[in-house]
Amino acid sequence: MANLRKTNLATTVNITTTYAGEFAGEYIAAALLSASTIDDGGLTVKANIAYKEVLKKLATSAVVSAASCDFTPTSTVTLTERIIQPVELQVNLQLCKYDFVNDWEAQQMGYGLGQTLPPKFADFMIAHVASEVAQNTEFCIWQGDTAAGTNNSFDGFEKLIAASAAAGDIPAGQQVAAVGGGLDATNIIAEMSKVVDAIPAALYGKEDLFLYIGSAAAKFYVQALGGFAAAGLGANGVNNMGTQWWNNGSLTVNGVKIFVCPGMSANKMFAAQRSNLYFGTGLLNDTNAVKVLDMADLDASNNVRMVMRFTSAVQFGIASDLVEYA
Repeated sequence: MANLRKTNLATTVNITTTYAGEFAGEYIAAALLSASTIDDGGLTVKANIAYKEVLKKLATSAVVSAASCDFTPTSTVTLTERIIQPVELQVNLQLCKYDFVNDWEAQQMGYGLGQTLPPKFADFMIAHVASEVAQNTEFCIWQGDTAAGTNNSFDGFEKLIAASAAAGDIPAGQQVAAVGGGLDATNIIAEMSKVVDAIPAALYGKEDLFLYIGSAAAKFYVQALGGFAAAGLGANGVNNMGTQWWNNGSLTVNGVKIFVCPGMSANKMFAAQRSNLYFGTGLLNDTNAVKVLDMADLDASNNVRMVMRFTSAVQFGIASDLVEYA
């Protein structure tokens, strides 16, 4: 008689592996984006936000006037605010140990009531879940749109900045129209130069000023500087090295440092100071903490649960200090 058991409605586990020789003890997964914009220092991180935080903005008119014997206030001071409110997020996964009893990893689990999830698989799942969260965070930092789907955990800079531009908060001269047909190696230098040209004079040269671009735009730029094409730099590219010129070093364009953001849309670019872009969270290390709970001692089941809870959001400070390419 077939062995029948009840399966909880939980995370679906499909095991399609076949034992062939000695188990190497390693798992592989598709390459994931890390939250590169955060990890590489592209944002100002505001941690320990319990609920929300107010970003105060101060603006003044002309503060210098001709000297006189009297005290005559001449400037106007305007205080406004922008709010960053991290969204509560979670990861809930449930695995049944029975799914592994029938697999070739059963020897790692122990026997009877002492069965546990295969240790190497548990370690792999913890790292994989943390990487998945980092990938989703990187995507949402730029393309997040809570009205678009379940993976859009919070609204990203592309949506927030576009709304501010539509409201007139970003000067028209700092809203650069994207080239028709999208970016490619033949137009990337000219289009990036348009963004640099639109940077306000007061911002140009600031230490934390970056041109934020996506991975696709970065590849086009590297290709263009490698030469051997109509849009290339000379016949053989930078230092006559051709397509071998770049070795994952830093990039600049017209005196502005480039920051590559894997989560950004292909045909978007922004110029901004790092100190004007914020990532807010409760505790930063919460995005790397995964708790594994064996439910055997709690409800006598054969389930193992993986849980992560964290908060995330982004916001910018002063809209007039941004350049949008869209």
